[in-house]
Amino acid sequence: MGRPRFTIWHAVLLLTCLIHLPGASSMLKCKCDINICKDTNGTCETDGYCFTSVQRKKNSDEVVYNFRGCYDKANFFPPDIGTPMECNTSSYSCCSDDFCNADEIKNFLDAASETSYLTSLEIALCITVPTLIGCIIVIFCYYFRTSSHKRRGLHQHLKQQGDDSIETPDHPILSKGVSLKHMIEMTTSGSGSGLPLLVQRSIARQIQLMNIIGQGRFGEVFRGRWRGENVAVKIFSSREERSWFREAEIYQTVMLRHENILGFIAADNKDNGTWTQLWLITDYHEFGSLFDFLSNTTLTTNSMIQMALSVATGLAHLHMDIMGTQGKPAIAHRDLKSKNILVKSNWTCAIGDLGLAVRHDVTTDTVDIPLNNRVGTKRYMAPEVLDDTMNIDQFDSFKRADVYALGLVFWEMAMRCNVGGKYDEYQLPFFDAVPPDPTIDEMKRVVCYEKQRPNIPNRWQSCDALHIMTKLMKECWYHHATARLTALRIKKTLSNYRTSEELKM
Repeated sequence: MGRPRFTIWHAVLLLTCLIHLPGASSMLKCKCDINICKDTNGTCETDGYCFTSVQRKKNSDEVVYNFRGCYDKANFFPPDIGTPMECNTSSYSCCSDDFCNADEIKNFLDAASETSYLTSLEIALCITVPTLIGCIIVIFCYYFRTSSHKRRGLHQHLKQQGDDSIETPDHPILSKGVSLKHMIEMTTSGSGSGLPLLVQRSIARQIQLMNIIGQGRFGEVFRGRWRGENVAVKIFSSREERSWFREAEIYQTVMLRHENILGFIAADNKDNGTWTQLWLITDYHEFGSLFDFLSNTTLTTNSMIQMALSVATGLAHLHMDIMGTQGKPAIAHRDLKSKNILVKSNWTCAIGDLGLAVRHDVTTDTVDIPLNNRVGTKRYMAPEVLDDTMNIDQFDSFKRADVYALGLVFWEMAMRCNVGGKYDEYQLPFFDAVPPDPTIDEMKRVVCYEKQRPNIPNRWQSCDALHIMTKLMKECWYHHATARLTALRIKKTLSNYRTSEELKM
């Protein structure tokens, strides 16, 4: 038989017995161990209960007597209750008749046979577990409602419309025979903020996905068909919801539409009952991205200048703020690279992927940085971005970082320029200095500490077009951001060169 355990409850009850004094006859009389209550001949009086404390043998139902005494109301836990928690355990038997705890073991067994008491742990679990389950349910419901509200944010008022009205719209601009280009011109006058949301959703519901044409960290890009016309459908994964919402929001900025910005058609969140698909529908360009195009095609000097000018023109339009009641805020791209530039059928370019873009509020001189976890592509990051010294409160800092990336894109174009049968195989910037998927530290070492820039072949100096491109790209990737050219200055330089070349013909 092990030695009986002495707990804090035992101490409380013993203290009650030791300090107890005889009171009025209305007090309950109890048996008390003679070694504890020797001054009162083994009895005590209380306004609470008589108790017997026992201990069960390990791995046995046999009960071993500990001690007995009085349990005053002043020591009840919790206080101010009819029966204290300690009396509802397997280690105590409480009773309320005079000397009812005289036969300690028998009294305990009789009480145990009449009532199945819960242990302290069981009582705590009965209170705690339902409370935790309730909290989890409340948190889950709140999260579900919040996330559902965000998913529907762009089309909240559309949810009130029936599916029948969406599938068979009677909006005049959706009449048969109207092309997407004409439809956009009808509704935006070439410079508005996009199609009405109901029209966007109607178009999205009528698109048939054909084949996958691209894949990235955001999700997948498909070629789709709408009334015989090709469209590009960018389907975001659910974890990229913020990027989807942000990109759709930026594309619908007033007066953003431009021939060198990827043409936005519609955005929709399609819930199939199991998961939500986040669609972004844009113009389709069969040549794909500039990265894909340069990987398989060489350029003439004229086509190189034309492509470079179109990218600079698109970036200058993004960076420009247009004043007025229907004005356009200045926008910085923040992830400019050859994979985010599309090549059109006439070999000009359009800038896409605006999920990381930021806008400048002129009235408050603030930058609305999107709340998502994505960062720009490390290979194209400017030195001040890599070493975290860029002033994010100053909008011009973001524009200068875009110009740095533009210089790297120009280098990619120049590498594929065929002059006299000489050209280089397509490579990404810094291909010879960092691994295919470089880390921030690797890029920081090369760009910030060693101050390396992509190699310029000597043969470029013998060609006027390549010489102009070399001069521009070097002025784009200066280490000190304030020394870099603006997108507008680059556009004008390329435009003037092309005009002078045309005059020579």
